[in-house]
Amino acid sequence: MSTNVAFPFEPDAYGRTTRVGIDRHVRDLIELVLFTSPGERVNRPDFGSGLLQLLFDPNGSAMAAAAQMSAQASLARWLGDLIEVQALDVESVEERLTITVRYLIRKSRQAQVATFTRGRP
Repeated sequence: MSTNVAFPFEPDAYGRTTRVGIDRHVRDLIELVLFTSPGERVNRPDFGSGLLQLLFDPNGSAMAAAAQMSAQASLARWLGDLIEVQALDVESVEERLTITVRYLIRKSRQAQVATFTRGRP
C-alpha cells in the first residue's frame, strides 16, 4: 500500500486522503517546488523556485535561461536527495510557461519525464 499523500490534496472515493505511489508522489513534489513562490510558506520562506514571477516578464532567451537556472537550482536544493535531474527544458510562449523535467528517481533508479504548464492556454 502506498503511503504518500496526493498533491494537490484530494479525497478518494471513500472520503479519505488520496494515497499515491512513489512515482506520482515525486512528480507532485517537483510540481510543488516549481510553482511555489519564495515567501509563500510561512515556516520556509525560501522554499520554491519563483518561476511564476517570470511568467509575465518579457519573453526571450534571457527569461528562458533565468527560468531554467532557477528551476534546476530549486530542484537540486529541495529534491536533490530524491531525484537526479537529467534535463530540464523551459519554453515560454506569450503568457504560457511549459517545463519538461527528465529525472531519475534515486531510490528506484527509474527514469521519468514530467511536463508542467502554467499560464494562458
